[in-house]
Amino acid sequence: MTGGSLRVSTILALYKEAPEMTIKMSISDLFEFGDELVRNTQKSLEQIITDANTETYPSVDQVSKMLDVDKSSLWRWAKRGYLVPIEVGGKRRYKMSDVKRILNGGVES
Repeated sequence: MTGGSLRVSTILALYKEAPEMTIKMSISDLFEFGDELVRNTQKSLEQIITDANTETYPSVDQVSKMLDVDKSSLWRWAKRGYLVPIEVGGKRRYKMSDVKRILNGGVES
């Protein structure tokens, strides 16, 4: 394949269709391809970091399902200080970061 610029999505499609295909490209196309690949990866990583740093506050029902425990277990854990809810508008909510800590085996993430 010669001429024109190849986008990351085009290369990926070609790889899936014919993984043994040989592609001939210019140095500038190769540089452009690498630059796009880096930009796409950077965007993905920035989104992952933003999502990880955004605190959410799931309800008792949601946390019960996430952790696969009964609501009475959440109540006992709150009494022991293991997973303590917060009050938001008169309702019990949990910090997702606390839930993730438990999902990770009690290790801070």
